[in-house]
Amino acid sequence: MASHRRPKQPSRTRVTVLTATAAAAVALTSQAAQAAPKPSKSEVKAKADALFEEAEAATEKYNGAKDKQEKLQKEISQLQDNVARGQDELNTLRDGLGSLASAQYRSGGIDPSVQLFLSSDPDDFLGKTSTLDQLSARQVGLLTKIQEKQRSLAQQRKEASDKLKDLADTRAELGKKKKEVQGKLGEAQKLLNTMTAKEKAALAAKEERASRDSARSALGNAKPGSGLAGAAFSAGQSRVGSPYVWGATGPSSFDCSGLTSWAYAQVGVSLPRTSQQQANIGTRIYSQSDLQVGDLVFFFDDLHHVGLYAGNGQVLHAPRTGTDVRYESMSTIGGPFEFGVRV
Repeated sequence: MASHRRPKQPSRTRVTVLTATAAAAVALTSQAAQAAPKPSKSEVKAKADALFEEAEAATEKYNGAKDKQEKLQKEISQLQDNVARGQDELNTLRDGLGSLASAQYRSGGIDPSVQLFLSSDPDDFLGKTSTLDQLSARQVGLLTKIQEKQRSLAQQRKEASDKLKDLADTRAELGKKKKEVQGKLGEAQKLLNTMTAKEKAALAAKEERASRDSARSALGNAKPGSGLAGAAFSAGQSRVGSPYVWGATGPSSFDCSGLTSWAYAQVGVSLPRTSQQQANIGTRIYSQSDLQVGDLVFFFDDLHHVGLYAGNGQVLHAPRTGTDVRYESMSTIGGPFEFGVRV
C-alpha cells in the first residue's frame, strides 16, 4: 500500500548551514576575482611585443612562401608556353611526313614503312631496324626529329606537372602562415585594447622620444655612408614615418625585409625577399664596431629581423605592426644582434 506521508522537511539548522556555505563560496569567489591583479602597463606591452615578434617571424616565412609561389607561377607559365610551341613544331613535323606519304601515293603508292609510322608510335617504329632500311634519308631525319620532340614534350609536361603540385603545396603553406600572422596580431591587439587611451598615448610618446634620440645619435655623429650602401641608406631615410605593414615592400608601407630590399632596389641592387635570404649574400661582419652606414644588420637567432645600419649603434628599420619606419638603438630591438652583411 502506498505511503501518503509528507516528505521530511530539512531542519532549520541544515538550511542555515547550507546558506552559510553558499555565502562563503560566493565571498571566496569574489575575493579570488579581486585578488587577481590587473597586469601593469609594462607587462601588457611586454606580452604584446612578444606576440608582435612571433608575428614578424611568421611574416618572413609568409614572405618566403609568397616569393616561391610567384617564381613557380612564372616557371610554370614558361613551361606551358614551351610545350605549346613544341606541340606546334611536332604537328609541323608530322605534317611534313604526311606530305611525303601523299607524294608517294601520287607516284605509285605509299611506302609500307610510312604506312607503319602513320599508324603506330615512332619509338616502336624506329626500333625496327628492318623497317629503317626501307626509309629514305629524309624520312629518317623527320622521324628522328619527331621522336626527339616527343621526348622533349613529355619531359616538359612532367616538369610542369611537378611544379603545379609544388605550387599547390606552397599556396597551402601561404594560407597557413597568413592565418598564423593574423592570429598573433589579433592576440597582441586584444592585449593592447586592455590599456586606457592615456596609457597608449604615453607609450606612443615614449617610443617617439626614443626614435628622435636615435635619429640624433645616428645623424649627428655617424660618418655618412658611401657607395651603394650609403645610397641605399639615403633611400631608406626617405621612408621614415611610413607604416609597417606585414608582407609590404613599399613604396608607401613596408615590413622589415621589404624596407631593406626596397632601399637597395633604388640603387639598382636586387636583394632576395626575406631576411633569412638576405643574410646569405655579401660579406658577413660580426663585430658591430666594423659596421658601416647602409650595411644590413640582422637580429634574433632565426634572423627574422633585418634593418639598415645607421651608425653609432643605431638602426633604421621597420619594427613591427603598429609602428612606422624609424631609427632605434640596436640594444633595444628585443633580440640580439647576430651579424651584419655588406652588399
